[in-house]
Amino acid sequence: MMSDRFALYRRIIFAGVGITAVCLFILYFFAEPSSGLYPRCAFKMLTGLSCPGCGSQRAVHAILEGDFKGAFAFNALFMIEIPLLGLLAFSRLSGERFPRLRRVLSDRFFILLILATIIIWTIVRNIFDL
Repeated sequence: MMSDRFALYRRIIFAGVGITAVCLFILYFFAEPSSGLYPRCAFKMLTGLSCPGCGSQRAVHAILEGDFKGAFAFNALFMIEIPLLGLLAFSRLSGERFPRLRRVLSDRFFILLILATIIIWTIVRNIFDL
């Protein structure tokens, strides 16, 4: 039963990686940030404020072009989150081989720390127009 669940998780993660790869391919080759094809942020349209994810699509495009400094300028928090997302994926794919890592990443304190970071980033980026 447990191995069936891990196999399902792995399939879902691999499917997610595949879909992400296709989306990145399309984003890189067919959607230039200045083309107007990127969806507009509903939060920014309604409030005039930047949400925590504003600039992430342009940051991904900049990363794909090797412009890490530009990507950081579009959304610094997103650039910091990329390694964290990789670590989360690794902890899920590794099964029970790294229980301490999995425990830390699933800990309530860690999750609240990430949430607090996102809230603080949203406030700071709107105060200082980052």
